[in-house]
Amino acid sequence: MKETMVMTLLTSNASCTTNCLAPFVKVLDEEFGIVKGTMTTTHSYTGDQRLLDASHRDLRRARAAALNIVPTSTGAAKAVSLVLPQLKGKLNGIALRVPTPNVSVVDLVINVAKKGLSAEDVNGAFRKEAEGKLKGILAVCDVPLVSVDFRCSDVSCTIDSSLTMVMGDDMVKVVAWYDNEWGYSQRVVDLAHLVASKWPGTDAVGSGDPLEDFCKSNPGEEECKVYEA
Repeated sequence: MKETMVMTLLTSNASCTTNCLAPFVKVLDEEFGIVKGTMTTTHSYTGDQRLLDASHRDLRRARAAALNIVPTSTGAAKAVSLVLPQLKGKLNGIALRVPTPNVSVVDLVINVAKKGLSAEDVNGAFRKEAEGKLKGILAVCDVPLVSVDFRCSDVSCTIDSSLTMVMGDDMVKVVAWYDNEWGYSQRVVDLAHLVASKWPGTDAVGSGDPLEDFCKSNPGEEECKVYEA
């Protein structure tokens, strides 16, 4: 019997941290030119860790997740170069897993090619993109909030403008919040909708968000009232 092997294209949506980092790194590189940098994500603990001290190939992740700050690796900084190849070899970073259930934050420090910047210049670049081509992906927050305030945020990253710093001629520090569950899942829906729209013989319609599409036709339903709130 003749068998035909069909190659299936697998598309990765990357990680929640990569989805947070990539949009604002893109803005920084396009506006100011990234020379090099390092990032730390303070990340809610995940199912890969142990609730009690137990075995794990990563000895630090083997420790009780809800009782410790756990330093570990992250591939987010390197993964950014897969979509922004001009940044290959320029970024690296680590993760600090902390005992919170959800919402994480990226702290990025970079050297830039453009000199004479101010924090206002950096935040201004973010504001422009947040209202432009990155609307719905990147946002800027001017209010002094904490992690729980960013739960169920649809965007992939929210710049905390009050924490943006510029040191000397060429060092920039940016802090960005992200809901590592809800925010990331929004991008998974976006990707699924994009793939469906390109699939031969299909005609994907709608926003890509089933609940949003439902509520457009049924605004009075109880779940839509919660959704709008």
